[in-house]
This record gives sequence, C-alpha cells and structure tokens, in this order.
Amino acid sequence: MEKIIDENKQGENLIIQEKKGNTRKLFIESYGCAMNFSDSEIVASILANEGFNTTKNLEDADLVLVNTCSIRDKAEQTIRKRLEKYNAVKRINPKMKVGVLGCMAERLKSKFLEEEKIVDLVVGPDAYKDLPNLIAEVEDGRNAVNVVLSKDETYGDVSPVRLNSNGVTALVSITRGCDNMCTFCVVPFTRGRERSRDPQSIIKEVNDLWDRGFKEITLLGQNVDSFLWYGGGLKKDFVKASDIQKATAVSFSNLLELCAQAQPKMRIRFSTSNPQDLTLDVVETMATHANICNHIHLPVQSGSDRILKAMNRLHTRAEYFKLIGDIRRIIPNCAISQDMIVGFPTESEQDHQDSMSLMEHVKYNFGYMFTYSERPGTMAERKLDDDIPEATKKQRLAEIVELQQKHSLFRTQEHLNTVVEVLIEKESKKSDQQWSGRSAQNIVVVFPKENYKIGDFVNVKATQCTSATLIGEAIGYSENN
Repeated sequence: MEKIIDENKQGENLIIQEKKGNTRKLFIESYGCAMNFSDSEIVASILANEGFNTTKNLEDADLVLVNTCSIRDKAEQTIRKRLEKYNAVKRINPKMKVGVLGCMAERLKSKFLEEEKIVDLVVGPDAYKDLPNLIAEVEDGRNAVNVVLSKDETYGDVSPVRLNSNGVTALVSITRGCDNMCTFCVVPFTRGRERSRDPQSIIKEVNDLWDRGFKEITLLGQNVDSFLWYGGGLKKDFVKASDIQKATAVSFSNLLELCAQAQPKMRIRFSTSNPQDLTLDVVETMATHANICNHIHLPVQSGSDRILKAMNRLHTRAEYFKLIGDIRRIIPNCAISQDMIVGFPTESEQDHQDSMSLMEHVKYNFGYMFTYSERPGTMAERKLDDDIPEATKKQRLAEIVELQQKHSLFRTQEHLNTVVEVLIEKESKKSDQQWSGRSAQNIVVVFPKENYKIGDFVNVKATQCTSATLIGEAIGYSENN
C-alpha cells in the first residue's frame, strides 16, 4: 500500500524552472502518494520540451493535468470534485485541455472520456513520454488514451522539473511498480511489475541536486527494499541473469551506500519499505553512514496473523516483532512509522485488539491509519465481502488513532532536553517568526528564526513538545552546515 501524503492537497505549481521561448501554460495538480508528486515533476520536464511552462493559476492554463490516486475511494471522489472545478473554468476558456494522469487514469481508462465530458486525454503512469503525441492528437480534435503498462520504464533519463519545491528537499524515484500482491491494493494493477532504475542515473541525479543547493533527498518507490539492478529488466528475470550480472548486481543496501558516499553532507531518506523485504544489511548500512536518516516507514497493516494472511502480507506478527527488535538493536534511536488498515473483511474484535496490542508493543513514532476501502479489481474485492459495518470501522479507527497519538507524544517526549539537528525547510505555519524543519527521525521541529535561513543545518535544544512537534531554541549551526 502506498503512503498517502494528503489526498486533499493541491499542487502549488510553483514555477521552479522556466524554459525560454515557451509560450504555453501547464497547470498540474498531484494527489496521493509521494510517487505521484515525483511523477508530476517528470511530466513537467517532458512538457517543458513541448513549449509548456508551469503556472500557479488555473485560469491561465492551456493544459490542465491532475495526477490521481486510486488507493481509496475517497481519493477518487476528490478527483471528481476537482474535475467539476476544471469544467467551470473550461466553460470560460473552451480552448483549455484537461487530462487525467496516474493510477486512477489507468484503472478507469476510457471511462473517463465517457463519464467526464471535459476530459480530453487519459494517461497511465508508464506512458508519460507519449504525452507530446497524445497532446497533438487532442489538438487535432481527437480524445487520446494511453494506459499501457511498461516492463522497463523508469524515466531514469528524464531530469525532473522540481515542482512545489522549497529548494532544499527533493524526491528521487528509484523503482516503479510492485510485485507484492496484497489483496487490498491496486498498485500492481495500476503501476505494473517492479523494475529498478540504473544506479548511475540515480547517483547523477543526486549529485546534480547537491550542486543546485538541495540538502536532502528521499529515495522513492512502492517498495524500495526490492531495488535490484543487474543491467535492466524485471526483477523476476534476475534468475536468468548471467553469473557476471548477478555478481555485480546492486541491491538497495548497495544503492544506499553509493548515495551516502557520493554526497556525505546530504541527508538521505527512503520510502516505502515492506516488512517481508527489508533486510538487515539495509539497517546496518543506515547505522554506518551518519547522513542516512534514522527513520524507517514500515507498514504493518494489521496486528492479526489471520488478517495478515487474508491480506496476503508475507510476514507474521512474530516476524514483524523480530524485525522491529533487530532494527532497534542496530539503531537504538531509529524512528519507526506505520500504515494500518482498520475494518478489513472478516476483521473481528479480537483481530482489532491484536492490532492495538501490536501498536502497544512497538509504540510507533507516527502512523497513517485508514478504514478499509474496497478497490475494484483487487483480490479482496473479488473474493471477500466488505462485511464490517461503517460504524464499526469508524469506531475502531478512532481507537487506533487515539492510541497512536498517545504513542507519538511518548516518542516525541523522548527528545525533550536533548539537542537535535534540524534542516530548515520553511517558515512555521503558526508563526512567521519561527522556522520549521525536521530532525533525522523525521520529527517536525520549530524554533525562532534569528539569523538562520532555509537550507541551514541547525542544532536545536528541544524544550517543549506536542505529539507531533518539538519546540526549542537554536544553539548554533551543526557540523553539516
């Protein structure tokens, strides 16, 4: 399951990079997971070569694209509401073209053209390089659709335009697709099989970001731990690879080390991991390199072995506990976050209590918790009845959220009266007199601005906290500055 960033968040479409001579305007919004936001940067780059610069103003756009999420029904309903907004603008500006990108586009395909009369083109996650041809078709008066899933596309040769950028942090896509057929998840159907990107192109992008002033990257994929480069192709083809290819293959732990060594002062994060695929060499690599942040997002989905089996999660409760124990043995101060699904088909009260007790054992730093949303085409939708009443789902979710807030406060309090290194990312939402940034454990930290600036690494002594934020005073620049 992909982590939801904020399904109601609109792309701010900041004009980070304008190409001289471009006269057409692109308005692009992203919803859902971090991969969608990364993909939108790739789209903006491709279209920059076709005469488009990005704009913040919907009304000015010649082309409007919305990058969609299919992980839950609520996310899809948000997209349909945005299309209503586009329709209102298009009535004023009928020359404006509207396209739907991403997972929802792949899932619904040509239905979008039939149901949403304002949609001119529908483009799946692996077809963005075909956008120039599709736009040409639309401009010739024809609707255009390309949702073909690729066996090798990674967009590794595209230099992304950094949308919504603070100029400090950036996403670097390293894999696409997922081979883990969790019964609740549409990702394997909307994004296809796992394929990894050439490590040298990743390092080139990381070096370029550093040269442009970026201080932190997040290596991104549906399942980063499955990264495996041996010369290209699907991961399953590795069994047929030559002995030389296997001997020189690059795993995720190898890639982490390459990135850490390439830019020793750049912070490195990664997301998302899967418990069945996270190996201890990754954790050991994190412990070896100070610039790899001590945070692992490790979705568990349920604390019940019976439900985990029904979800086709290839780990048990006991195996998950052992992995957590190994992580904390190797990196004692490692922050761990979770995804949890509440109300999966047949979930009993005992199953729910098993999830609660698992949370009590781990005490996650933070988490992303959802009620189960049946997704068309998944194994759960085909084989299982969505039999848990909505009222029960909501009650169980409330209990899970309340428990997580308790644990988040506990974990944040552990940092009181300590000094944490913070990378300043932006102005605090609550005060224009404070900076906001994150610690290596991914905790938000706010402190008075003084003479510091965005992009500085600052040591902050934490004196107060909420469940999600540390509040403190800067005591000087860190050695990474």
